[in-house]
Amino acid sequence: MADTQQADAKAERETTRLARRIDSFSKAHGGAEGQVAHLGKRGARIVLVGEDGAWGDLVARSHETALKAVEKSGITLHEDFDGEFAAKVRTGPYEWSRMAGIQVGGPSNT
Repeated sequence: MADTQQADAKAERETTRLARRIDSFSKAHGGAEGQVAHLGKRGARIVLVGEDGAWGDLVARSHETALKAVEKSGITLHEDFDGEFAAKVRTGPYEWSRMAGIQVGGPSNT
């Protein structure tokens, strides 16, 4: 029983920490929307897109924790990262060079 309570407390601390980071991102970028994606055994990825087009991500230990953190932060949650939501992302020269990688002389992935 004590192990279960300890695990629940740890999950709640993680949820609160993630929600604070989501809130911080949202405030810094004029609001935010998100999407939660499974990472298999590693947990879940919370992808954030700010109203200004900035983007970032966070990793949670479980899909349930990620969903609770997003809910606690109050941002809009999308089921998929496509369409209008994906079109809100603004990338700069750094991202384009990373996406192209060594094909166009950008930084390598190593």
